Amino acid sequence: MAMSLSTTPHSTAPHSTADTASRTTIVRRPGRWIDGWNPEDDVFWASQGRAIARRNLRWSIFAEFLGFIVWQLWSIVVVLLPAAGFTLSTTESFWLISLPSLVGATMRFPYTFAVALFGGRNWTIVSAGLLLIPAALLGVVVQNPETPFGVLLLVGALGGFGGGNFASSMANITYFFPQREKGWALGLNAAGGNLGTSIAQLLVPIAVTLGAAGTLNIQLAGWMWIPLILLAMWGAYRFMDNLSSAKADFAGAASALREPHLWVMALLYIGTFGSFIGFAGVFPKLIADQFPEFSTFHVGTASLTLAFLGALVGSLARPYGGRLADRFGGARMTIVAFMLMIAGALGLILTLPLGSFWVFLGCFLLLFVATGMGNGATYRMIPSIFAARGAATAGDAHSVSAQRKGAAALGLISAIGAYGGFVIPQVLAASHAATGGYTAAFWGFIAAYAVMLVVTAAVYLVPRASLAGHRI
Repeated sequence: MAMSLSTTPHSTAPHSTADTASRTTIVRRPGRWIDGWNPEDDVFWASQGRAIARRNLRWSIFAEFLGFIVWQLWSIVVVLLPAAGFTLSTTESFWLISLPSLVGATMRFPYTFAVALFGGRNWTIVSAGLLLIPAALLGVVVQNPETPFGVLLLVGALGGFGGGNFASSMANITYFFPQREKGWALGLNAAGGNLGTSIAQLLVPIAVTLGAAGTLNIQLAGWMWIPLILLAMWGAYRFMDNLSSAKADFAGAASALREPHLWVMALLYIGTFGSFIGFAGVFPKLIADQFPEFSTFHVGTASLTLAFLGALVGSLARPYGGRLADRFGGARMTIVAFMLMIAGALGLILTLPLGSFWVFLGCFLLLFVATGMGNGATYRMIPSIFAARGAATAGDAHSVSAQRKGAAALGLISAIGAYGGFVIPQVLAASHAATGGYTAAFWGFIAAYAVMLVVTAAVYLVPRASLAGHRI
């Protein structure tokens, strides 16, 4: 008869849990450590593993969701600062939007290995706790319009802690699930995090204006998330687990960095995810610049912006991009995504002279849907590419070496791709400084997407010996 696995964090002695028909026996140690985790054992997975993994997934999604919120807070706060008495140039505004993305992308590298070094549960508690710093400080510095720009920039940079959460969350969850369910679990985890951007852009304007009687409670933009961050820390402490089987694979990462396909896919992921997070960050600012009368809508005493729709549709499209890639091929769907991104950007250029906010919004929503689909499709390509490389070089698509390089590549590519969140705002700022508008920047984006489309077709659509004759 199987024993039930306790979920309390107060165990004082190791004990095992095993199904009589299962080959797997797990051992619980103090600190919610689990030894012997094997999700590929079907009997263990059905009897115990799935429930444990899903519990960890739920709290991982919640913590990552809050990470994205804190990461992208300045994208909406920047738009609110003028009404709070701040005077910022366009260049300064774009730096406040883009610097958190730069820091967040960089933080993804150490965060990728933190789970193996400290444990998934332990690191979720710590990484969620770090979000308290930028959330609390934001609420302090925005209350005084005389706050030096350098101080605002420093607090914005600290928001990059939230960007790192994606890498550690994805790394943690991949250890819990069997190969056949990793795509589903990682897709949910990623989409749940991406939605944080949309929720921040929806709720912050409402919170800071609701009942404010003509003023702004702008400090709430940061402070309103503190109770939820504390809840995430408590939930991780109470319900998540550390797996001793999660090991840091520095050798796999070093090997992956020597693989040319990692750099090709990093370029494509900058084009898809980098565009998503970059456009999500600048969308409220672009609406305020181009259509100030549509920047906010008033509902009673509260205000809201439609900018949240961009990140929302992009987040919801991501799982469908992965599903379509499963059916039609990752390269094909990535090419379709870049074609739609080109269409959206070209539509913006051609229709901006019309001065129609709704056409502007429609073109941007097409861009966001395309970037979301591209996120799912390109991320789905990565394990397929490294499996094909294993088949080509070692004759085994499922070799340990191929799996290690593929797993490491997922984290590294997600980190490199996030730099797009810095590049997009900076290109737009440079365009505005040079020409007084954003058209030149969008021509540049179209050219970049066209190059990435050609690279995808040339490298992955045509069967190649280096990929064991596989189409990706």
